[in-house]
Amino acid sequence: MRSSPVPLPAALSELAFLGDRLSTHRAVRDHHSQSESHIRSRSPDAVAFPETTAEVAQIARICSRHALPMIGWGAGTSLEGHALAVQGGLTLNFSRMNKLLAVHPEDRIAIVQPGITREALNTELRATGLFFPVDPGANASLGGMAMTRASGTTAVRYGTMRHNVLGFEVVLADGQILRTGSTAPKSASGYDLTALLVGSEGTLGLVTELTLRLQGQPEAVSAALCAFPTIAAAVDCVTLTIQMGLPMARIEFLDTEAVAACAAWSGQALTPAPHLLVEFHGSPESVAEQATRFGEMARDHGCAGFHWAKAQEDRTRLWKMRHQAYPAILARRPGATALVTDVCVPISALAQAVEETRADIAASGIPGPILGHVGDGNFHAILLVQPEDAAEQAIAKQLSDRMAARALRLGGTITGEHGIGLGKLGHMAAEHGAAWAVMGAIKRALDPQGLLNPGKLVPQ
Repeated sequence: MRSSPVPLPAALSELAFLGDRLSTHRAVRDHHSQSESHIRSRSPDAVAFPETTAEVAQIARICSRHALPMIGWGAGTSLEGHALAVQGGLTLNFSRMNKLLAVHPEDRIAIVQPGITREALNTELRATGLFFPVDPGANASLGGMAMTRASGTTAVRYGTMRHNVLGFEVVLADGQILRTGSTAPKSASGYDLTALLVGSEGTLGLVTELTLRLQGQPEAVSAALCAFPTIAAAVDCVTLTIQMGLPMARIEFLDTEAVAACAAWSGQALTPAPHLLVEFHGSPESVAEQATRFGEMARDHGCAGFHWAKAQEDRTRLWKMRHQAYPAILARRPGATALVTDVCVPISALAQAVEETRADIAASGIPGPILGHVGDGNFHAILLVQPEDAAEQAIAKQLSDRMAARALRLGGTITGEHGIGLGKLGHMAAEHGAAWAVMGAIKRALDPQGLLNPGKLVPQ
């Protein structure tokens, strides 16, 4: 890979032990200067492709000696620019550390390297009768998902990465290797460093191994797509479902614009109306009971009928349509980029938050379909803007800022799953107050030179 004639600084010369797994080639560097979002950055000075924890530790020691920034890279699917090298430095691409190291079926635990993706992990787990439940939609790396505290369509039942990571092996900025957590079901021993690292966005350490909680494959699964007359009716149905304690595995919302985009992209004939996508897991009897109870509540809120998907291939088609909502929405405005918002509010405030957001977007003149994992109060507006239109960009940013402020006013958070990265850094003080400075103090204690993913998450 290393074909660029650009002279290497001293740190990069010491990293030559990586051979062709160290690249300063322009195309490789440029690939690591962009993400799935509208956010762009300068390129890193070089990209390393480590294969072992020992290599990551050696890289960290070299970078620490030369004050060279280090940025971890998973699958590049983040939506807030988390893995961009805003100060240059070395990007560590973990795609070669992509192995399932061990499975302990009796404890429902898997030990993995950070570069393995969730789909690859679940493929390898098929014969065990277990699966890893966190599903953010994108085929993200497990390391990246842990660092952004990802969640997704199944969080309403199985929780987020916060609930499903039991421990880490992590390399600190100075090259020290730590292990956090254990394989025990619980612990009351010392500070919870595992919880501290989940969602830290690579600012505290470079994760080289994860211990994950697994779930048993459900005996029966049933999914359905149902249309509602209004946004309020659909969201009120979600609210009642959660408040009644119905154990949904997934409950997703798409507004009329999002439904139209998904229908055009997938070729499915869908009623132009707000929809819920729901899924039930359990025994055949419990799934049937849950579906009946939900159906009664949905009909009380004006649901026009269900399209059931009980066969595996039908469910796969249904959820593929939901997972492809982002490219489907982008395709509705060719040439546009998206500012993807991400707020989460208490279930009791969900209907108000969605309705006010929909009205705000309608008044702006910018297309902005809404969808989300509303079973846990999390929803997104996909704001479509022309990249060369500064006025549209400014309007979209204002809409996003108002969504963040609305979420905080309603007792929620500025991000339910995408994390902070570069995109939401300006809202951290409003959400956390003095606690944000405490986060900065923790960062300085573990990374005094500020080398790990600089420019992200904490006060600068």
